[in-house]
Amino acid sequence: MSNSASDHATVPQTLWAARGRHTGPAPEDVVRRTLRRHKESGAIDDFAEPSAAEDPARRVFEARWRADGTVTVRARLTLVPLDGRPRGHEWRLVAEAERPWDEAWPSPVALFWPEGEDDDGDGSWDHHPTLEGLRLRRANALPEDDKDMRRRLREAARQAWCVHVVVHEAMTPDERGRRPLARLLPPGLRHRVVEHRATPQQLRGVNWALKDLGVEVPRGGAVLLPPDPAPEGYDGGRHSVRSVFLDGSEPAELLAALRHFVALPRPLPRDAGEALTDLRENWTLLTVGEELERHRGLVTMYADALEAMTKSRDLYKQAAEQALEALAAYRDVPAPAVPQQRPGSRTPGALQQLTRTFERLKLTALGRQQAEPAADVRPEHAADGVPGGTAGENGSDAGIRTDTDDQKDREGNREDAEGGSS
Repeated sequence: MSNSASDHATVPQTLWAARGRHTGPAPEDVVRRTLRRHKESGAIDDFAEPSAAEDPARRVFEARWRADGTVTVRARLTLVPLDGRPRGHEWRLVAEAERPWDEAWPSPVALFWPEGEDDDGDGSWDHHPTLEGLRLRRANALPEDDKDMRRRLREAARQAWCVHVVVHEAMTPDERGRRPLARLLPPGLRHRVVEHRATPQQLRGVNWALKDLGVEVPRGGAVLLPPDPAPEGYDGGRHSVRSVFLDGSEPAELLAALRHFVALPRPLPRDAGEALTDLRENWTLLTVGEELERHRGLVTMYADALEAMTKSRDLYKQAAEQALEALAAYRDVPAPAVPQQRPGSRTPGALQQLTRTFERLKLTALGRQQAEPAADVRPEHAADGVPGGTAGENGSDAGIRTDTDDQKDREGNREDAEGGSS
């Protein structure tokens, strides 16, 4: 069993969460009827029933109210049908307030489900979601078999949605003592506590069953079961009560231990974290001011996205223009082979590097062209006595001697020499 919560998100102090199971038919009708009655009485401001498109079998209900008349509370209840055992519909309820939760505020469960058992037949909404026979508003007797008792307590300790309390009866209580302690707790704790009762003769068996959890219950006292993983700062001795008087009076010591336990940075169950995220991100019951603020946020988000896309487009456009100019300037120059890149790696920086490569090739080509001779012309002969071989005013080519003229001169000189010798 893990004894550290360092790797788990903690429960926000603004969160109220509970989970249970409804065993009767048509639980959505019960919730809808209860919310409508509370809206008419002014206990809640409004409620809604948004659709769950991802799972048509689910039913989702949202409600909003103001605790103490000023603190806004948003709550979301989800109904999920159960096919196997246990049967019925599992419900998950998360409520988040604008400031840390006050135990004197009304229980969100009492605003979604009828508080009196007469309103819902046998009160079938308060069953434990996974453990058969456990009820949220009852004093649940532990099994007589020690192994069954151990199995139940170990399974209960893994359920971090609720706080599980084991109470040992020092003596057989009367009618008042057999009533559950949950009804004596503040509204903010009433539906978050599951009470397990051990008879006087079960003291040894229950402490044997609790041995794996590292806690034990005093004779006539109570102990809070540590969840898995245990919250930081959990101390079995600090969260055990030596005496619980089952006479109908307020259990002051047990209430103090519960308050200290709830204030600890307890690990947030994964499914509770998913329900909280769903509440925050998919909330639909908005006021006019919240709707306006939401649209303003969407406009800001879209404007930022459009600006980022525009900047990216301008960068790519600029890089593409530079690349086209470079290709047009050097279309006759053989370009070096460029390694192929994946589409995701083509960036404006890569195009700029390619442009610089073309610039270097351009400088090299211009240097080679300047080094080559302009034409095969002999400038050493002048035209008609004009220095530099410049033509006369008539524009003729007399000042330019070609190879043919030189050949004719050589042949004339050779004939003159032969005539003289003869």
